[in-house]
Amino acid sequence: MSDIEHLRSLIKDIPDFPRKGIIFHDIFPIFKEPTATEMFVSHIVNHINVTIKKKVDVIVGLDARGFLFGPMVALRLNAAFVPSRKKGKLPGKTISADFKKEYGVDTFEMQADAIKPGQNVIIVDDLIATGGTAAAAGQLVEQSGGKILEYIFMIELTDLNGRKNLAAPVYSLITFNV
Repeated sequence: MSDIEHLRSLIKDIPDFPRKGIIFHDIFPIFKEPTATEMFVSHIVNHINVTIKKKVDVIVGLDARGFLFGPMVALRLNAAFVPSRKKGKLPGKTISADFKKEYGVDTFEMQADAIKPGQNVIIVDDLIATGGTAAAAGQLVEQSGGKILEYIFMIELTDLNGRKNLAAPVYSLITFNV
């Protein structure tokens, strides 16, 4: 079994969560198994080192599951980690970007001085569906003057075609159809 197949086998599908008709792909079993976590982080770091071929200055992790592995990837790359959080969760001066959800509008924020102009940035999250949250994080990076090298996701729901809403290349380890 390949590393990706092993990681996929650990993901648990939870029907009707967070609401009826949705199948939630639960990644937390991966983090219960240290060797799987190591496999996942190493795969991402290797992908970045082989594909990007540029110095990565910042890893931006999206609220909240991008916080689980974003710092580990940043540490391995000797890069900074910057969180993109829901409105009102960060201290100090922040910048913000709105995004649409299936039931309304939400806002992501980032500390205003977290990314310096010209820094190379990779945005990470556990899942891409419609691409709204990732696009909002991308707007924050662009407002800061950073350059997005790539978006990286553990899971991509391909039927929703969220990657079309992103202005940089997308890499996903595992894909599912809705």
